[in-house]
This record gives sequence, C-alpha cells and structure tokens, in this order.
Amino acid sequence: MPIKVTLLGRRDYAPTYAAMQAFTAERTASTPDELWICEHVPVYTQGLAGKQEHLLNPGDIPVVQTNRGGQVTYHGPGQVVAYPLLDLRRAGYFVKEYVYRIEESVIRTLLHFGITGHRVAGAPGIYVRLDDPASHALLPQRPTKKVMDAVKFGSDLAAHRNGSDPHLPGPNFLGLGKIGALGIKVSRNCTYHGVALNVAMDLEPYARINPCGYSGLQTIDLSTIGVFASWQDVAEVFSQKLAVYLEP
Repeated sequence: MPIKVTLLGRRDYAPTYAAMQAFTAERTASTPDELWICEHVPVYTQGLAGKQEHLLNPGDIPVVQTNRGGQVTYHGPGQVVAYPLLDLRRAGYFVKEYVYRIEESVIRTLLHFGITGHRVAGAPGIYVRLDDPASHALLPQRPTKKVMDAVKFGSDLAAHRNGSDPHLPGPNFLGLGKIGALGIKVSRNCTYHGVALNVAMDLEPYARINPCGYSGLQTIDLSTIGVFASWQDVAEVFSQKLAVYLEP
C-alpha cells in the first residue's frame, strides 16, 4: 500500500506535534502509513538529549520540549519538514535502515537540484561542501566500515554522536554546512517526528543555538549555495523521494 502524502502548508509546531502523537497512539496494524509535509512558523525544538546550554539566546522564538531523539534545532519558513508516520514492522526494516533511507531521500532530492549531499560519521543528517556544493568527491569524514564496526548501533552510537565516548573522535564538520537535519521517535514500532530540509530561510536563528548540540556547526540552505528553487518545488521532489525510499 503506497504512503499517503499530505501537504499541510505552514503550521504551528505544537499542534502538529500533538497530531502526530495522536495519530500514532490511535493507529492499528491496518492503518495506512502517511507522510506529512509542511513548514513551521519559527520555533526551536529540544530533543530528549537536549541541554540547556545549547540554547544560547532564543529571544522571542518559542522553545518546545519534545520526545524525539537529538538536541536542539530550529524550524522556520522556507524549510521543508517531512513527518513519516510508518509502521516499521509492516515495512520490514529496522530503525538503523529507516534513518539511512531518510538520509538517502535527502541526498537524492539535493541531487535533483544539482547538489551533492554527504553523510558525516557520528552525526546524523546531511551536509554539503561549502567550497563546491556540487562536488561528488568522497568526504574523508564519511561513515566507513571501520567506524561502524567500532561504534555499535544503540547506546554506544548515541554516546558517540553526543561526543561523550572518550575512545572515539567527535564528528568533523570542517568545510561543511548542514542542510538536512533529522530527529525521530519510534513507539510500538511506529515512527513520528522526521526530517527537515532547508530551502530558502532566514538562517539567523541558527546563530542563537548550537545546532544539534554542536558549537560552531554552520547551517545552510539551498539558496545560500545558489539554488533558487521554490518551497513547493522542493517539497514535491522531497515527498516523492521519501515515498519511494521508505517503501517496504
């Protein structure tokens, strides 16, 4: 059964969050999967691992505590936010592959617009080279088998991502900007929360936080690197890629 895609337009964050929770709590084994696509009015969201010190100066932008993974991030106009509401048991894959498929959807969407997205070892999300956003050259800091063998998926990986594992270096963001962020929640094998792709935003609010808990991490959008696509165009491509790559 194909995923039902719904374009919600611009929405306040809190009621959207509540709607995701309600949908997930009420769904049954026969409930079709859905994909909600929207943008939010300005808001900071804190994940379960969120630390107060990463909120540098939120000012008049509200901060919402959530039950997703990860640290603090920003949502605002000009950003495509996607919320896959999937039954992973029915889909037939586990959380690690789910994250990979979401990231691959971001990469394929960027490629559609002539940009090469990259993964960084120990740091979920998608990044681009600031000096050459279209470059296909592999990153030295990309995930490798050596890193994945050293870091078991689970609590050890969480420690690595948060920089608290003393045996592994922290993520290396040298020369990179983050363009896609993800934070998920899985309840009874069903997913909510999701992924955000930056299109044409006011990026100043990112300077008021340590994005995803990393001091000095630069956040960018498509317009910053010379891609002047509309929110609607990116939303349509992104939703199509997600619908394809999240299929069972």
